[in-house]
Amino acid sequence: MSGPDTPDLAEAAVQGGADLVELGFPFSDPLADGPVIRRAAEKALAQGMRTQACLECLAAVRERVSVPLVPMTYSSLLEVYGWERFAEAARAAGATSLIVADLPAGDRPELKRIQLVAPTSTDERLRLAAEQTDGWLYLVTLTGTTGARSGLSTSLGGLAERARAVAGGVPLYAGFGISTPADARAAAELTDGVVVGSRALEAAEGGPGALGEYVRSLRDALDRP
Repeated sequence: MSGPDTPDLAEAAVQGGADLVELGFPFSDPLADGPVIRRAAEKALAQGMRTQACLECLAAVRERVSVPLVPMTYSSLLEVYGWERFAEAARAAGATSLIVADLPAGDRPELKRIQLVAPTSTDERLRLAAEQTDGWLYLVTLTGTTGARSGLSTSLGGLAERARAVAGGVPLYAGFGISTPADARAAAELTDGVVVGSRALEAAEGGPGALGEYVRSLRDALDRP
């Protein structure tokens, strides 16, 4: 989540082995997020992290790391700020793409973004999302909100198989509910990458060193022969 310590945390995550950094732009009613990310959003808003401050944070992170940076937020923020204005400002600040969690595939196709699909998505929706996504397709592993779970969702296998069949070679990254190195490795056996949010935020509460160690544990699990 964007905040005063985000540049230090992002740098630590990359040093720990992260290939990409997702930065939350806080919203007061994050429908897709569980308690950890909700608390982080509330804290960020209390620190004054409105849209312009988040864009400045993004630019500061870009000065520290070279990996892709992906802001994640909700459509109400873009509606207020201006859809095209936000997209241009994010790119100028160093964003590689963006995620709008509550904007379905097919809505505002002119807005280049990473599309999310879920186990409940039909094959038609999977195909449309794959056609419109920007770089990779985000597979939501479960029905429900973000947050650490005990074990990988059993829904991911079927979702990944259906997405592969219609995605035309678009890379598939899995997220939501992935928290342990074992979860990450299991998800990576089915997809091309993993996204970890809530557990990473919990690790970040211990500072950059703790986050870097956590990311390294995931990296080691993914790279193990």
